[in-house]
Amino acid sequence: MIARFLSILLLLSFAMPVAAREESRSIDLPRGTLLQSLPLLGRQAGISISVADAKLWQSAVKPVRGRMKVAEALDRMLSGTDARAVRVGATSWRVERRPRRTNLASRQARPASKTRPARTQAPPNAAPRYPVEEIVVSASKIDTPYAKYAGAVTILDGADLEFGGERGMDSILSRMATLSSTHLGSGRNKLFIRGIADSSFTGPTQATVGQYLGDIRLSYNAPDPDLRLYDIDRVEILEGPQGTLYGAGSLGGIIRMIPKAPDPSGTALIASAGVSLVQHGAPGGDIAATANFPLGESGHALRLTGYSISDGGYIDNPRLGQHDVNRTNIRGARGTLRLDLGDNWTADIGGLYQTIATDDAQYADKDAPPLTRSSLVEQGAKARYGSAMLVLMKDWGDLHFQSSNAYVDHHLYERFDASVVEDTPRIFDQQNDTRMLTSETRLSRPYQNGLGWVIGTSFVDNRTRQTRAFGGEVLRSAIAGVTNSITEYTAYGEVSVEIFPAVVANGGLRYSHARLGGAGENVDAMLALTQAGRAITASRTEQDLLPSASLLATLTRNISLYARYQEGFRPGGLSIDGSFVQRFRNDHVSTYDAGLRFGRKGITPFDATLSISHSRWRDIQADYIDANGFPTTANIGDGRITSLSASIAVRPLTGLSLELGAVYNESRVTQLSPGLRLAAVTFGGPAADFSSPVIIPAIGRLGRIPNVASHAARGSVNYATVLGDEDFRIQGWASYVGPSRIGIGPVLGEGQGDYVDTGLVARIGNDRRGLTLTLTNLLDSRGNRFALGTPFVPGSDGYLTPLRPRTLRIAVDLAY
Repeated sequence: MIARFLSILLLLSFAMPVAAREESRSIDLPRGTLLQSLPLLGRQAGISISVADAKLWQSAVKPVRGRMKVAEALDRMLSGTDARAVRVGATSWRVERRPRRTNLASRQARPASKTRPARTQAPPNAAPRYPVEEIVVSASKIDTPYAKYAGAVTILDGADLEFGGERGMDSILSRMATLSSTHLGSGRNKLFIRGIADSSFTGPTQATVGQYLGDIRLSYNAPDPDLRLYDIDRVEILEGPQGTLYGAGSLGGIIRMIPKAPDPSGTALIASAGVSLVQHGAPGGDIAATANFPLGESGHALRLTGYSISDGGYIDNPRLGQHDVNRTNIRGARGTLRLDLGDNWTADIGGLYQTIATDDAQYADKDAPPLTRSSLVEQGAKARYGSAMLVLMKDWGDLHFQSSNAYVDHHLYERFDASVVEDTPRIFDQQNDTRMLTSETRLSRPYQNGLGWVIGTSFVDNRTRQTRAFGGEVLRSAIAGVTNSITEYTAYGEVSVEIFPAVVANGGLRYSHARLGGAGENVDAMLALTQAGRAITASRTEQDLLPSASLLATLTRNISLYARYQEGFRPGGLSIDGSFVQRFRNDHVSTYDAGLRFGRKGITPFDATLSISHSRWRDIQADYIDANGFPTTANIGDGRITSLSASIAVRPLTGLSLELGAVYNESRVTQLSPGLRLAAVTFGGPAADFSSPVIIPAIGRLGRIPNVASHAARGSVNYATVLGDEDFRIQGWASYVGPSRIGIGPVLGEGQGDYVDTGLVARIGNDRRGLTLTLTNLLDSRGNRFALGTPFVPGSDGYLTPLRPRTLRIAVDLAY
């Protein structure tokens, strides 16, 4: 099937015109410096531009106005300077210092016979063009240069994430020590940054990490949709809180995935296909393609991406006589139509759709042979994510206007084995249906000449319905569920000012007004009437002010120091408590952090960062096990988190880089809510009666905040060179995830983590074709990524989630 699909792609690619056609664009650039003009040109022309020498940023450039090709605009802008523009891709340019004539003779030029054709489009696994420019943090919403941004930020190159095989969020997790996740399975996980973690289940609480595709919010109170990262330009991770700019649900930070924009200058096709062999498991495969089409002569373009992935299973279930039960199939597509509306107006109309189907759970029994689980129930899961988007943009001189709007439909179905009697299957089904309408409009002045600012408004309307059923294989009865809705209006503003030479101050404020509502689903009406004071509906309003402030000082050219204060919150809602519905309040995080930077990333041969943060978390929203043995949500109390992280990168030789990052988290639940009681479920008798649990008071049982390792580290080695006419790149990495625990209290207090993961990737080829070999989990480690298999076992001490066994992937990629 994969071979047939790849053949079709190849035939289509040969039928398409190869020569790139560069169209004219409307350009309006004022007189200024290169630092001021390049971001404007990038947005107006839909291209990315790097600068090879940081000294060039302050070069005075000429104004450019009129309709012209990108190359002509760059030539006019750089005329009379010591810089020139070099095209490195279909939508990528590099500005570099013009070579001096006296140095030309000393350059070792490649023989003309070995000169390769001009690059048309970077294939997904090609060695990334690592930025050596002053990196711009676009997630700051004022396009702040990294050297002027006060905060912990990580920027990952999209080509680097695809190198060796695209793995969705796992590709990001394997490259960051400060980011962690639950491991229920693809499309079901919750993400955590900097130790801000709440729970293990998919409940009514809002996520602690905000996720964005471009400027479009992906979800509100749903798990990570685990979108595949094909055709992504870069990913920006801002450690939190990020309440002032991003509002509710950014307690730990935000992850912003920026897709490649449609390119009106030429037609391109990129395709890749791979086969995976899993030790102790079943084989798998993947195939993906991206196509870019200019539309007419007016600067319009269409960009389409599609993919299909099948990950082979590796868990056996001898009880049902099944092998490799946990196969996962992922299919998706994304498309964007870019319209040049004239007068510097641009519209992006797009959509995406992805489905994830998992045949069975990926956990194993601790006391069984490796990679086996005895279960009476097939615990499959299905996730469906769809979104339609409209983004309008315009530049007026130094000002940038943007309105981002989207409608999201997100569905998740999960099945758990609730069997407690040896030969009687019992099933717990849970379904979450979410729909969201989101809109944000802002006006900004990108940071230049010591000033940058943004003002904006946003609107979110989100409704999530959670339904549940419990019973046998044939007959299951609906049990209490809940619907939560929220309508949120916000206004925000932030400004960055260079108050003294080399000292930048930033301050901002966000006001949010939220209207919350909810109701119980399938609640027994007669039972509700007999229980005074137990609500099945609720509604209220909340108002929040979220300030932020920071100060950054550049001590020397390559050393800077920053301090920052930020707040974040999540609104409250309704959750299920036994057969009823209970309210939980909003929670709030206040964080102080400071950092020190050495060197300049991608410019100096050495760079390092060190940051420390301290957070106070009030009224923590978290999940636990209720009196009937089912997951529920409540405010468990107050906590504090101290996080220390560091990273270092060294480039001792051309093409060789060494990177190391580590994080230490010290977290504590300092005070539990009065009267909070956690259940340790006992199953009374052969009928598996859930009505007689043992309730264990939780007061005094203070401990670590769950799901975040106390310490973690990650290191990698990258080497790239040229072998004849081919590029060769190899990367090796290893990560250690320290111990953590699954939740709060005796039922969910089981330990997890404390494992090592490894990988090795190599590619040989060029810009048009390549062969990649990937080997993951080199040591074939088992580990325990997540201790929760199903909540319906006393103590949850019988399960572990092993790493995917050693896997070999062989893949080819093509670009036209």
